[in-house]
Amino acid sequence: MNTLDLSLALQKLSFSFIPVLLGIILHEVAHGYMAYRRGDPTAMMFGRITLNPVPHIDPMGLIVFIFTALFSPFVFGWAKPVPINPRYFKNIRTDIMLVSAAGPMANFFLAVFFALLLRVLLMLPVSVLNSLGSSLEFLVNMCSVGIWANVGLMWLNLMPIPPLDGSKLVMGILPAGAAYKYAGLERYGMVILMLLIFTGLFNYIIMPFIKLTTLFILTIFGLN
Repeated sequence: MNTLDLSLALQKLSFSFIPVLLGIILHEVAHGYMAYRRGDPTAMMFGRITLNPVPHIDPMGLIVFIFTALFSPFVFGWAKPVPINPRYFKNIRTDIMLVSAAGPMANFFLAVFFALLLRVLLMLPVSVLNSLGSSLEFLVNMCSVGIWANVGLMWLNLMPIPPLDGSKLVMGILPAGAAYKYAGLERYGMVILMLLIFTGLFNYIIMPFIKLTTLFILTIFGLN
């Protein structure tokens, strides 16, 4: 990598850091908060319903985030899974589905927030925009990454590959026996996911959903 490429990669990392890290943390906080609302205090007791990034950081997830921010067009990473104890739930199937859906929905609403922030930013008077100088480009790039990356995190987690959230939604509607067998795929889940990403199949499977959702959000705010 030459000096110019390294400089561009570091710039990308700088404006990706806040929106992606926030998306990863809010995803887990949403799981924990929904579990708490459904009667499970485990995440609260372990201090995981907080925006403080320290309790959430997974070293490997952080490394993947930095690597993809520097070298990949698709930026992602992950935090430590929030501890959930289904024994506290009154309706285990329904409550697990609600808890699982909360994370991706948090990413969707965060993407909407960054789109709104970008819309407000671009509506500022020209004099104000000019006064921002190089900060304007940084903020625009940060908001753009915030939209794209959080939509990507949403759809990534909705993939029906155990242990991703999408698999738990599928398990919630399968008969008990089929759900149990399906859950057994969890030991291979991360291997399957990594193969999809590094072989490029991930782009063919999920990128259309990411593009359509991003276009939908951009259209709502008149940004396309």
